[in-house]
Amino acid sequence: MTDLYTYGLLVFTSFFTLINPLGTMPIFMSMTSTLNKQRRRQTAKKATLVAFFTIIAFAFSGQILFNFFGISVHSFRIVGGVIFFAMGWDMLQARLGSMKHTDEEEKIDAYVEDISITPLAIPMICGPGAITNAIILMEDASSNIMFKATLIGVIAVVLLLTYIILIGGSKFTDRLGSTGNKVMMRLMGLIVMVIAVEFFFSGLKPILLGILNNG
Repeated sequence: MTDLYTYGLLVFTSFFTLINPLGTMPIFMSMTSTLNKQRRRQTAKKATLVAFFTIIAFAFSGQILFNFFGISVHSFRIVGGVIFFAMGWDMLQARLGSMKHTDEEEKIDAYVEDISITPLAIPMICGPGAITNAIILMEDASSNIMFKATLIGVIAVVLLLTYIILIGGSKFTDRLGSTGNKVMMRLMGLIVMVIAVEFFFSGLKPILLGILNNG
């Protein structure tokens, strides 16, 4: 029982740190600043659900898929960096709000659908770190059913907390107003671009070192 408790604590602390909902919240607030509360809640709900099922899928089959397709986590980081950079550039130019200022329901639905999956669910919530962590912790669980159940349960709890934090942060957006949201979006865009560069080079460095060492 002590081992199970220790394992559960490890799963919680590692996933909460890697997913970092407190860091994701300002970006989420910027991207959904002009959506109403219902749409914002819908976006957060879909993003966390997609992230949950993606993490679980990789936990059970990630190593097999990575080996089968010859994909490395470093490559995943590079792609995540490119996606982050493009998103950050749009935020810096305050262009992410362009689709939100419309009365057409279908376009709003498309926007919610678009950002809830990419980049919110993948790679912001479910990034390379979370995926790698899920694969490693699933291997640690071995064939122990209780450990596997704990892993799934704790991941669900972390993503539930992520959902609550994202929704709770929306109150600040309402108080900032239009000008405040635009300023925050540009600041967050700059931060996202810095994160993107870190992602990109943290994935590129091991690949280049591997090529140089083999050469």
